[in-house]
Amino acid sequence: MDASSNYANSLPTSPEHLYKLLEDLNIKFKVFEHPPFHTVNEAKKYRENMLGFHTKNLFLRDKKKKSYLVIAQEDSVIDLTLLPERIRSSRLSFGSKERLFEELGVFPGAVTPLSVVNNTKRDINIFLDTEMSGQDTIFCHPLVNDRTISLSYKSLLTYFDHLGLSFETVSLNF
Repeated sequence: MDASSNYANSLPTSPEHLYKLLEDLNIKFKVFEHPPFHTVNEAKKYRENMLGFHTKNLFLRDKKKKSYLVIAQEDSVIDLTLLPERIRSSRLSFGSKERLFEELGVFPGAVTPLSVVNNTKRDINIFLDTEMSGQDTIFCHPLVNDRTISLSYKSLLTYFDHLGLSFETVSLNF
């Protein structure tokens, strides 16, 4: 499976359902359609009218099987040997594609802070880069990787609050 809209019907939450939820929460957003992106470098080729904070989203697991969603500025270099100390975890590795789908309901390439809508156990540990704080425009995928959505940092916090999720901010500059 790829992470594009071609497979949106196999997701627990469709992008359209996500948009409806955001509208119900009075969250203003814009959707940009583009070819599927798998890397930050690919995404940078389609940025004409997309000025703001672009995210890099890492789905990680520690040896105790706790899951983490780390959301950073797209050009951040995240050192997985130093990150555990910052987020108070044991050794970290990337979660498998199966675990990613089970926990966040998306395929590799479409990890996003918005995918926490599918974390029904509400047990994912969310860490936001301190650089995000107060940003007027944050860009991330809306559960598929052939679209990008923009919303404000404040709106993202409203979304987390509605879902009953907590998060921590942490400096991800190493």
